[in-house]
Amino acid sequence: MKSYSKIKEELLKDKKTHEAYEKLDAEFMLAQAIIKKRLSKGLTQASLAKKMGTKQSAIARVESGNYNPSIAFLEKIAKALDTKVVVSFS
Repeated sequence: MKSYSKIKEELLKDKKTHEAYEKLDAEFMLAQAIIKKRLSKGLTQASLAKKMGTKQSAIARVESGNYNPSIAFLEKIAKALDTKVVVSFS
């Protein structure tokens, strides 16, 4: 399995992908954080979904950066990943 960083690096070489990534920075930062944590725990999308009592497709939508999950859903993800949600404005 390729690491998230390697996949991201490869995808961002494409100019259009890079521009879209910049426009959706907050969504992608959220998705990146979830993916990194999931991978660090050795979980697949399916195994994370099972721990949460949801479907793999729900995890895929969040990780795509094209879906804005509710705080409640993020808290379920955090609980399944043995972490917590922290929101800040800077």
